[in-house]
Amino acid sequence: MFKPAERIIHRPDPGRWPDAAEAARSRLFSPVQIGPLALATRTWVPAMVPWRATPDGAAGADVIDWYARFAAGRPGAIVIEATGIRDVPSGPLLRIGDDRFLPGLTRLVDAVREASGGETKLLIQLIDFLAIRRRPDRTTFLSRFLALTDRHRAATGETDDDAVRRALIAMPDADLHAVLDPRDRESLTQGYRERVTDVDKPHIADLPQVLPGLFAAAAARAAHAGFDGIELHYAHAYTMASFLSGLNNRSDGFGGPREDRVRLPLNVYHAVRAAVPSQMAVGCRFLAEECIAGGNTVDDAAWFAVEFARAGMDFLSLSRGGKFEDALQPRVGEAAYPYTGPSGYECMPAFISDVAGPFGRNARPAHTIRATVRTAGFTTPVVLAGGIHGFAQAEAMLAQGDADVIGSARQSLADPDWFRKVRAGAGDAVRQCEFSNYCEGLDQKHKQVTCKLWDRQKTGDTQTGMSHDGKRRLTAPAWDAGAG
Repeated sequence: MFKPAERIIHRPDPGRWPDAAEAARSRLFSPVQIGPLALATRTWVPAMVPWRATPDGAAGADVIDWYARFAAGRPGAIVIEATGIRDVPSGPLLRIGDDRFLPGLTRLVDAVREASGGETKLLIQLIDFLAIRRRPDRTTFLSRFLALTDRHRAATGETDDDAVRRALIAMPDADLHAVLDPRDRESLTQGYRERVTDVDKPHIADLPQVLPGLFAAAAARAAHAGFDGIELHYAHAYTMASFLSGLNNRSDGFGGPREDRVRLPLNVYHAVRAAVPSQMAVGCRFLAEECIAGGNTVDDAAWFAVEFARAGMDFLSLSRGGKFEDALQPRVGEAAYPYTGPSGYECMPAFISDVAGPFGRNARPAHTIRATVRTAGFTTPVVLAGGIHGFAQAEAMLAQGDADVIGSARQSLADPDWFRKVRAGAGDAVRQCEFSNYCEGLDQKHKQVTCKLWDRQKTGDTQTGMSHDGKRRLTAPAWDAGAG
């Protein structure tokens, strides 16, 4: 994982906790309208991938328990993890690309409503992603995966394909890298990865025609399952974010100038909006900054935000970084992970950090983006997340216009009851996230995500399940409100 040159220790500091009366008067626990949805509070649990779906991507008992546990804390809204819109194998990642996934998703919606007493609104994050392969060992790549060209034949002096491959395998690394083109070098050292700019491949060239229908069909299934809203995943390293990216140089009207880069995201939104009932909220999560060379800046993000608001999106949820372009080299046999490099650190900074620290790192860009949207005449709510772990911190962000809704992922994972505790005047009972990124390390390995703090707390509740390796509990300890 990337580590900043500065090694400054930042301890979580939630600040003063309010009593119940003050919490009831606060902005954080006041209602807010998200398009057609009325949220009881401005508290939001962003999408997190817990790797708990069944092997074929269905919402089984582990997924349902995970979200019901968050719902017991009664946040204003929960966004279900990134859920694949295609009917393709993707391991224990939740999927919605076929009607057979509807029974599990419907049970999930019902469980969240029951656990929250109907208070928490439930949205589902819809995602598309392109192919990525594990980093191969050198010999396997050169003998099986490298597409030979005249360049390779000229460099080796061989004409027979088998002889060319043997000669390449025998080359010193420095000589080999001079022979390989940049994409082949990347496939060797990082693993093969498709890009939206690979328009020589028909299925990539056709994405602008194919994706609106895929997203719309997935959204219609979500409506059938009973979800309250849709969050379109336009962030991080995935297909839609790559169309928005400053690195998208497609020349077919869907790349180059940002007016063209936003076309497909808008087309997807309009297709989804037309496919779901008017009482469902539809918005997107996108990047306040890409945090890579040549990537979008906050000025680009503010421009996109105005276009999204103009199109009628019901909310704008902001993240940052998390790109493949600067990901660290994976081990042989593993795939590149977009949160290992400097941009990934911007997305999920840890408590050992640079001078900016891990807490509220996205607040200033969010403030700029929200102000730009307001200046353009739109009141679209902005959701801010990133290291938010205390009432005073969240309240200040709302007061100074950084956002309209406060998202809290890692802190909600550490203590799903933290919103409920604060509302009850029991802030001292909040289990405080340490921002060690233990959870993120599990995510990188596609292991069931848990929090290390759960196992440290000795409680009398029964552990309902353990991780596959038997080492970690799968459910956060229950809170006995009567015990304080």
